[in-house]
Amino acid sequence: MKLNVGRIGKAHGILGEATIEVRTDEAEDRLALGAVLQTESHGNLTVASARVHNGILLLGFEGIEDRSAIEGLRNELLYADVDIEAPGVDEDDYHVLQLVGCTAYLVDGDEFGVVSDVLNLPGQDVLAIKTQSGEVLIPFVHQLVPVVDIKARRMTVIPPEVDGVLS
Repeated sequence: MKLNVGRIGKAHGILGEATIEVRTDEAEDRLALGAVLQTESHGNLTVASARVHNGILLLGFEGIEDRSAIEGLRNELLYADVDIEAPGVDEDDYHVLQLVGCTAYLVDGDEFGVVSDVLNLPGQDVLAIKTQSGEVLIPFVHQLVPVVDIKARRMTVIPPEVDGVLS
């Protein structure tokens, strides 16, 4: 599956490097030297250099050798072919696309809603679940989401209480 893994930012220096807004949790693999990344308007780009400068990823691409050339790619989205069915490092690793669309059930088996989005927040990921009464946000932690069955497209959730009432 083609997934957005980054966005080219502003040029850095005069040798054709650019800042990269990383949009993947596996940047060291997906944005590594030799990686072939797809773009929508400039074809494929092969990573020729990769380094971190002041906490910002800088990439250079084959055939892009000066500041003007890399500026022409500014705001271009970078895509990589990713197998979202491949097992993660941990058994609790899930891809966002595996979670969106899963049906959420309460511990007693009643249907709660459907996962409509996964918010990647600094503290932890948060599931956005569309219910009959509106959207409910549940932190994606084992205590509140004890069971996830990707193959069956279902999970068990324990929604937080708000003023003594389940969300």
